[in-house]
Amino acid sequence: MTTSPNPTYPPPPMDGLAPTLDRNIASLRQRRQREQQRATWQERLADAITLFTGSMTFVFIHLIVFGFWIIANAGFVPGVRPWDPDFVMLAMVASVEAIFLSTFVLISQNRMAAVADKRADLDLQISLLAEHELTKVATLLAEIAKHEGIGAAADKELEEVQREISPNAVLDRLEKEE
Repeated sequence: MTTSPNPTYPPPPMDGLAPTLDRNIASLRQRRQREQQRATWQERLADAITLFTGSMTFVFIHLIVFGFWIIANAGFVPGVRPWDPDFVMLAMVASVEAIFLSTFVLISQNRMAAVADKRADLDLQISLLAEHELTKVATLLAEIAKHEGIGAAADKELEEVQREISPNAVLDRLEKEE
């Protein structure tokens, strides 16, 4: 008597991904590269600045510069004469920096939002196509079941699955219930 392996064991690892997945990953990578190449130099600059300012290196630089500024101007560094004892210049520098940084972040976010909108549109189109195809498959299966005399054709859920769904009707219903 042979025993089957325990069903809780994971499947053996695959040597590679399915060719379709490999192709899709490569296609997405190429699309991202094209989108990056299409970006204007201003957008690339804003992205680079945003990337740097969102790093711990940026935080450490600010800790050192602002920390020294505060300690020196508070009179705690011997031999260094305070140049901003009331910290007005520090406040001005920090304010101007915040204005520019927030602008760079907004530029990058706007570009990322546009890319996200494209991907959301693609996801919606794929979902609608899959729903349409599954409706057709359910209808075909119901016809086969009916032809073969299988009782599933009378199933109420199957009848519901066979109905086409209008995306506009779904959106109207969602907007109405909000």
